[in-house]
Amino acid sequence: MRRSELRDRHRAVAAIEWRGKRATSMLEAGDLDRFEAIEGLNLPDADSYELVDVDTGIDLRNVTPDDALPRILEAGRSPLTVEEGIALIAQHPEALGRNAGFSLLGSRCGDKRVPALWISKGAPKLGWCWAGNPHTWLGSASCAARLGA
Repeated sequence: MRRSELRDRHRAVAAIEWRGKRATSMLEAGDLDRFEAIEGLNLPDADSYELVDVDTGIDLRNVTPDDALPRILEAGRSPLTVEEGIALIAQHPEALGRNAGFSLLGSRCGDKRVPALWISKGAPKLGWCWAGNPHTWLGSASCAARLGA
């Protein structure tokens, strides 16, 4: 999915299908638009780019997003943004599973919320979790690199 197609994040989420069910967002459009890339995240200046060695953070389940981010950075990796998470499950829906969601620590909106993707009632859901709360079913997604087009 091209970055220009993700500008309307709600439309991009609604286009995702997982096992025959459409994704939904618990974030209203204006609220979702407030989530921006965190400081220090170097995103390619291109309409599309490749994520290299994506990890949905299985080893970071039950770790708070506040504690997961330094671990990701210390490992030389970069947290995924909300757009990248949407694009990931749009192209690779198998990256998401029951009790196997992931936070998108590369996007924040100035409060303690962190966007995340998970399965709810058999369908993908884009929502948020508190940065200080751990979840046994929620990892923190990252990539090794981003290659610009």
